[in-house]
Formats: sequence, structure tokens, C-alpha cells
Amino acid sequence: MILHADSNSFYASCEQIFRPDLRGKPYFKVKEFCYLRGISVFSSNYTLYADISKRITSIYREFAPDIEEYSIDESFLFFDKCNWTLKEYEEIGRDLKARIYLESFC
Repeated sequence: MILHADSNSFYASCEQIFRPDLRGKPYFKVKEFCYLRGISVFSSNYTLYADISKRITSIYREFAPDIEEYSIDESFLFFDKCNWTLKEYEEIGRDLKARIYLESFC
């Protein structure tokens, strides 16, 4: 079994760690829409993004016997030698999501 882990809105999620006022705002619309809705625009913080990516990857390594980092926000977790049920894989997915949120984005 291979689990494809892709962080949703990764850069925006990282920014919200230190800017909770940005939560719930869209990030990909046109300039006029942003202006009308009061959306903030600012420079990227790649040091922050790399740090959060490392935190997430360390959590993946606790769950999966083998992983491949595909990009800063995307990895493949390999469970080839695990003989688990679909329910157990679903539980792992929920546990991963909770741990990542609590330990990386709060």
C-alpha cells in the first residue's frame, strides 16, 4: 500500500501559524477580488515552509516504514510489507492528519 500525502494549501497553512488572522481567507483569486475582500498579500517565507515540511516528514517517518519526499509539501509513504486492513489504513490517515495539525500548525 502506498499513501500519497499532499498538504492542502501548504504555504497558506504555514503562514497561518503566525498569522491566525488569515484563517478562512482565500489565497488564489484575482487582484480586484482580493482588494474587495481585504485579502493580505506578502512575500514568501521559504525558511518557515522548509521547517514545517521537516516537521511533517519526521511525523511521516514515525508511521511509515519507508517514505519518499516528492516535494516540500508532498510525500509517498510506503507500507509494502504491512498486512493491514483497509480500516487500519484509514485510521493511520486520520492519526497522521491529527498529529500533523497539532504538532506543525498549532
